[in-house]
Amino acid sequence: MPVTTADFIEKKKRGEKITVLTAYDYLTAKIVDSAGVDAILVGDSLGMVALGYKSTIPVTMEEMIHHTKAVVRGRKNAMVIFDMPFLSYQTGVRDAILNAGRALKETGCDAVKIEGGVEQAETIRALVNSGIPVMGHIGLQPQSVNVYGGYKLRGKGEERKRIIEDAKAVEEAGAFAVVLEKIPAELAREITEMLSIPTIGIGAGKYCDGQVLVFHDMVGLFEDFKPKFVKRYAELGKLAREAVEKFIEEVKSGKFPDEEHSY
Repeated sequence: MPVTTADFIEKKKRGEKITVLTAYDYLTAKIVDSAGVDAILVGDSLGMVALGYKSTIPVTMEEMIHHTKAVVRGRKNAMVIFDMPFLSYQTGVRDAILNAGRALKETGCDAVKIEGGVEQAETIRALVNSGIPVMGHIGLQPQSVNVYGGYKLRGKGEERKRIIEDAKAVEEAGAFAVVLEKIPAELAREITEMLSIPTIGIGAGKYCDGQVLVFHDMVGLFEDFKPKFVKRYAELGKLAREAVEKFIEEVKSGKFPDEEHSY
């Protein structure tokens, strides 16, 4: 049976770290699920990683639904979380309920994630009251990158108080967990100790209740850029490139296919 929102809360109570990775397709979902990850986030980062967009802004509901369906088909045990794309919830509570409900109905995912704190508390509450589990997302919010003027560290100086208020608002609205992105580690620690729901960090230090990374970043497949918070656990991009080069060489030289690979 897949991991549930209740399992997330219990893991925090037990002090057990939560693991989350992204996946955008069936094969990747099978890999991370079989490895034992707690949750799979079908992030709108697929716009940059899988579709070649320059940011997450152009990603549509249709694209998110298409990819999430594939991920759900590949999982057995992990929770699947649908990342609500830009303007699928910011335009009002009614739109948010309809789009999030569509996500659950059409893909079979278990929850949705939305960006925003105090300003999205009403929306989070309405979604939860409609039977739709919500993971919050505060700190650096990639869908607001044009407002920020880049992917900058958040939560320093006067902004620290605002992010604490955002965290409280997300929890009070009924979210089962919250992503803390690109904020100082000590601020993440304070928020984690303050909340009863799990915090999932990405560039937020070691004190969070769990961690999330983009799969393609951590295995070295996405090489366009590498944020400071990304740890490379493999260099699959390099290995794949070498394999393709070897294939080209062997085809051109007549070495492949040989007798072993012929009928």
